[in-house]
Amino acid sequence: MADEDSAQEKTEEATPRRVEKAREEGQIPRSRDLTTSAVLISGLIGLISFGGYAANRLLAILQFNFALSREKIFDTQSMFAQLAASFFDALLALIPLFAVLVVAAIAGPIALGGFLFSSKSIMPKFSRMDPIAGLKRMFSVKSLVELVKSIGKVLVVVGVAFLTLKMFEPQILGLGQESLENGISHALHITLWSVLLISCSTLLIAAVDVPFQLWEYAKNLKMSRQDIKDEMKDSEGKPEVKGRIRQMQREIANRRMMSNVPKADVIITNPTHFSVALRYNPDTMATPILLAKGVDEIAMKIREIAREYKIEQIRTPVLARAIYYTTEIDKPIPQGLYLAVAQVLAYVFQLRNFRKGRGDRPDFPSNIKVPKEMVFPEKS
Repeated sequence: MADEDSAQEKTEEATPRRVEKAREEGQIPRSRDLTTSAVLISGLIGLISFGGYAANRLLAILQFNFALSREKIFDTQSMFAQLAASFFDALLALIPLFAVLVVAAIAGPIALGGFLFSSKSIMPKFSRMDPIAGLKRMFSVKSLVELVKSIGKVLVVVGVAFLTLKMFEPQILGLGQESLENGISHALHITLWSVLLISCSTLLIAAVDVPFQLWEYAKNLKMSRQDIKDEMKDSEGKPEVKGRIRQMQREIANRRMMSNVPKADVIITNPTHFSVALRYNPDTMATPILLAKGVDEIAMKIREIAREYKIEQIRTPVLARAIYYTTEIDKPIPQGLYLAVAQVLAYVFQLRNFRKGRGDRPDFPSNIKVPKEMVFPEKS
């Protein structure tokens, strides 16, 4: 019973597949405080940077619209052109600020969790309309945490606002002694920088909220041991399906291997169980290559193809087993078998020349030796 409970406890970190599935469903870490902070601070910086430009353009629009002749006022076509020109000028005045806000609104969410568009997250879920579930959410631990966070945010913003006002207190009190034009400009300057400093307090909130959101996201994605086992079964497939796939892979590999047998220079056999096919071209190869190998039915098939293509078959049981167990398909033979294989290949090449009428018939080498560590027993 204890083992079952431990298997169901969500104590394991989320697997890559679990994280990917969560992203497909629109579940990624997001911090509204980070987005709010990015938009507020970027907007105010944009206002400080482009505010003078925007103000001058808007002032020009006011002057343009107040300096109308009587004829234009009563001319419908002229007033429409006046409105279009004013709208276009206002748009040009505000585009830099709007561009900064749009970039901040996009960059804020992307900074945590990356860019994601998921159709599943915008699909309606009727479970969210359940009033009982809604009440549970309202009085849950998460709601209490959010309430504490909200109170903390208010306290931080109020505290920074108080410190900012204290910092600008002498300048605010001195506004009454300035001229009207200088006072308005100075007051605007104080207001913008005060709001910027107060908005920077949201960075403190975001610095706390971002790690919390990452922790909560990882906590919600945690899996039990049983979840991981089920995922592995789903991803790898059922045992019978995996067995069938492996069988098909072996069949494909065997067909490819058999297609290489006609290229072999010699087939070394056991001849009861084992067969290996070797190829060696002294002009292009440093060492002989194993083209095919097999036991029982596959070994018989290799010998059958060899007879069809008139490839020399050499019966050397110990060497055949050594090559079979120590060499992979399309790989060179190990160094310990160089001498034994060289004796066989020399005999095959001499025999080939003899059959072409060049040279004497060679004697089969009787002293083929295989290192002790490469001697394998006959298959029973």
